Amino acid sequence: MTMTVQETTTAAPADIRRHELAAFLRHRREHITPEQVGLPRGRRRRTPGLRREEVAHLSAVGVTWYTWLEQARDIQVSVQVLDALARTLLLDPSERAHLFQLAGAADPTPATSCPSVTPALRQLIEQMEPIPACVQNSRYDILAHNRTYGLLLCDLEAVPPEDRNCMVLCYTNEEWAASIVHLEETRRLMAARLRASMANHLAEPAWKMLLKRLRTESPEFREAWDRHEVVSHRSKQKEFLNPYVGRVSVIHTDLWLGPDLGPRMVTYTPADEESRRRLEKLHAIAVARSAGSA
Repeated sequence: MTMTVQETTTAAPADIRRHELAAFLRHRREHITPEQVGLPRGRRRRTPGLRREEVAHLSAVGVTWYTWLEQARDIQVSVQVLDALARTLLLDPSERAHLFQLAGAADPTPATSCPSVTPALRQLIEQMEPIPACVQNSRYDILAHNRTYGLLLCDLEAVPPEDRNCMVLCYTNEEWAASIVHLEETRRLMAARLRASMANHLAEPAWKMLLKRLRTESPEFREAWDRHEVVSHRSKQKEFLNPYVGRVSVIHTDLWLGPDLGPRMVTYTPADEESRRRLEKLHAIAVARSAGSA
């Protein structure tokens, strides 16, 4: 159901957005093959791309509801549903941003760009190497990182941007978890710090989605969260077991980028000379890998 030029000029902005959203969803659905989402093509398929019921099933929403969405009906769309549709339709970052803009919603996933992550700040964390460094927000999304940090706990470049969250990685990524020497204590403290940080964000969709995801995907997180422990951020020594260079001891330091406890630079300075040498070796490996993929 496409609007005519006359209808477009007389329609309210919300109506225009709904019709643009409907057209965008149909276009993307028709250009995704069944094979791209792991579905068999079958012999009788006539619909170009995916069927509506397939998109609805893969996104865990009702077929009738999704049909109404493509018909530009006046219905409410949650950020959770938009997130699921973006994943199902394999939207790239620009397309995902367009989807949320048409729906009049804020994207709750880690931002691909953040006002706090300036080019100068990116250059700074790069020049700190071989010291691993990254920029995180209060929700533990990794907004930027240098090459040494990118190989310290796992191959971070192989992790989809929407999964680059320290809480998600610590509780659901096997490679990341295996790199943490004192895993049980680390998980408990991170859950306690997340609870303390979340006090100022209880009604925000991005925080609620993160909490729901962690509780759904990790029994260990549910157990830690239900303890209702709260701790504040503080510097401490940590130990990692890196697959390339072995055991590394570091001092974790948070450098806050503003007056509020929001974005911060996280640095891991070596706690001893052996760890310094191993971080230098890890940096060299990271540089070689980066040059090889260029």
